[in-house]
Amino acid sequence: MITFDKLTYPESGDVIGYEDGRFVVPDHPVVPFIEGDGTGVDITPQMIKVVDAAVNRAFNGARNIAWFEVFAGEKAKAMYGEYLPKDTVNAIKHFRVAIKGPLSTPVGGGIRSLNVALRKELDLYQCLRPCRYLAGVPSPVVHPERMQVVIFRENTEDVYAGIEWAKDTPEARKMIGFLKDEYKVIVRPDSGIGVKPMSETGSKRLVRAAIKYAIKHGLPSVTLMHKGNIMKFTEGSFKAWGYEVAAAEFAGETVTEDEVNKKLGGKVPDGKLVIKDRIADNMFQQILLRPEEYSVVATPNLNGDYISDACAAQVGGLGVAPGGNVGDGVSLFEAIHGTAPKYAGQDKVNPTSLILSAALMLEYMEWDEAGDAIKKALERTIQGKVVTYDLARQMHGVTPVSCSAFAEAVIGNL
Repeated sequence: MITFDKLTYPESGDVIGYEDGRFVVPDHPVVPFIEGDGTGVDITPQMIKVVDAAVNRAFNGARNIAWFEVFAGEKAKAMYGEYLPKDTVNAIKHFRVAIKGPLSTPVGGGIRSLNVALRKELDLYQCLRPCRYLAGVPSPVVHPERMQVVIFRENTEDVYAGIEWAKDTPEARKMIGFLKDEYKVIVRPDSGIGVKPMSETGSKRLVRAAIKYAIKHGLPSVTLMHKGNIMKFTEGSFKAWGYEVAAAEFAGETVTEDEVNKKLGGKVPDGKLVIKDRIADNMFQQILLRPEEYSVVATPNLNGDYISDACAAQVGGLGVAPGGNVGDGVSLFEAIHGTAPKYAGQDKVNPTSLILSAALMLEYMEWDEAGDAIKKALERTIQGKVVTYDLARQMHGVTPVSCSAFAEAVIGNL
């Protein structure tokens, strides 16, 4: 049994296993949670209440989660003297499935981003962002219900790997000199320098996960989003490697869009998953004009950051969008919005993002009955115009309810 520095091992609950690429979940699993900074104190307890009620009702009390609080952010700093203690990383690795509230970026803490640090420490290479419309949510587009896309964003490479040096530093000057001397590449001397690594290994495992997800859920296509027309050996390679993994590992289940158009008369064979690609800038137009043509999008890190927020905007914004970070045998689901510290402790903010992230977590645990019940209850609640202030201000004549009252209404609608 794993030991911790300042945490006490849970008295009840069992460890989730991992076999043949899927989580093996006992009836009473231990699930670590990080409350989060700022409004984490408001939304995380409400998420737990909703999940407990949904699991209890879905399985008639035969299953339950043993919640285990672990620490990152300000609470960790107070307890451990650091923002991301080893206890937390080790607990998530050991128990495999975890969830967290929003975390702020430490000031002078030696960590660029706690979210990025967690992804790197745990090798959570899939940033999973489903963007699906909840009926009743105010949206800036006419037909938000046409947006039903799941984005697989590579989570560890690209410019977000953080390999960069500031202008006028010895490292930047050395890199500028090296590029000039070795490759005759001229970079202005007053430049900051960044490196954009994208590997065959990282790209293929991301696309592989996206294809497996699409096949499992019976979805029609996987789109490789890239800027390979300009960055031919990074983003262009991502595209090429994506097609390669589809052809080598999923030949019996997939067909390319090019094959459909040139060899099959534009008709997709029954049961086949279409693999296609789109240039990144064109993709932003596509998701506005023809969102129904896209079901799963696999994309490098930076593109994924942009496109996932753009898709979320069409279905109501980050406050109603879930997120998860998934690796091989470990996962961490999360609220994708910020900490909003000025509202912390006021029982005011919208807990929907974190509740939907918990539903996504339940899907990965293969407790679909509970996850589906949560999503339907959220829709019933919002359609009934029981909403927090952020949605109420976009709806005529609606009085907002508190964070906790919203969660209670969701539980009542299970």
